[in-house]
Amino acid sequence: MKKRTDNFDKFANQKRGSVIKEEYRQQKKKLKQEARAAGEEMRKKKQDKLKGIQESRPETGRPARQDKIAGRKPGGAPRKKDFSSRVPEEKQKPGAQGAERPAPASTSTAAGENMPLNKFIAHAGICGRREAAEMVKEGKVTVNGDRVFEPGYKVTARDKVFVKGAQVFLQKNPVYILLNKPKDFITTSNDPQGRKTVMDIVKKATPERVYPVGRLDRNTTGVLLLTNDGELAQKLTHPSFEIKKIYEVTLDKPVAKKDLDAILEGLVLEDGPVKADAVGYANPSDKHIIGIEIHSGRNRIVRRIFEHLGYDVKGLDRVMFANLTKKNVERGKWRFLNEKEVRLLKFMNNSFVRKAPALKSAEK
Repeated sequence: MKKRTDNFDKFANQKRGSVIKEEYRQQKKKLKQEARAAGEEMRKKKQDKLKGIQESRPETGRPARQDKIAGRKPGGAPRKKDFSSRVPEEKQKPGAQGAERPAPASTSTAAGENMPLNKFIAHAGICGRREAAEMVKEGKVTVNGDRVFEPGYKVTARDKVFVKGAQVFLQKNPVYILLNKPKDFITTSNDPQGRKTVMDIVKKATPERVYPVGRLDRNTTGVLLLTNDGELAQKLTHPSFEIKKIYEVTLDKPVAKKDLDAILEGLVLEDGPVKADAVGYANPSDKHIIGIEIHSGRNRIVRRIFEHLGYDVKGLDRVMFANLTKKNVERGKWRFLNEKEVRLLKFMNNSFVRKAPALKSAEK
């Protein structure tokens, strides 16, 4: 028999296609398994790193002990957490002043941040900034034992601020209450003559110290906001923002159309000119009742407008203040504002804030 050549042997021993394909599949499968194992190892390393587990000690190659990282004493039980180092020193001392009533941190102001003294008092829920400035000027405020007469004097939450002999603290939890004010209640925090105040109505609403934003006369009823948010109260009462207010006025006689036109055109009172943004009959069949929209926050401005024209105001009810109405709130009752209402107030929604003069002139 003729001996096969080398070339024939190579051909005869050559692997067939099915064998090649199977080896390829096995190799591909092995590569996938290796890649999967490498991925699992990498994920485990990341998890161990997040847990604080070291791979090994360089000098020994042995796994590092996890006692320290896991909060345990070597070979013992888990360590007890010690937060004493995080508490200010004056709070750790049992006899330190203010230990029984630590000053809460402000939600909007860091404890170490400087702020004007009148702003501090407003954020403490005592009153608005302007009233606070007056109290400082009158010498009713001390800081760390010293009487201060400058409203812009810088203080922090760590300073001991006393107003009329009582220490005040920055408010931690802002509170917003809408009250449908009844007659015969004074819009003030307290009254030396012992008359009823709006605070008597909401005294059980919250443990926080709230105060009325702006004022309503004793016989004026309707929407009144009470809060401990001094910054918001400042904005809502400051003349530059010209917050919208709508009143329903009941008069002693029918109001002539010419007088409504005069109110829209503008009147000159003893303290300067004033005009309404809108005015009209609340009920066409009863011209004793007028609706008036006005931005001015001057004292008793609505009553004085109609008295200037010869009318006697029998009833005055504020039906809207900013974007707040007394809907679903009975006379003498109150409710907390919802999140949307608070958000609109804080961002000064254009629906109740007059546009800036520059914008008005551009529109003309």
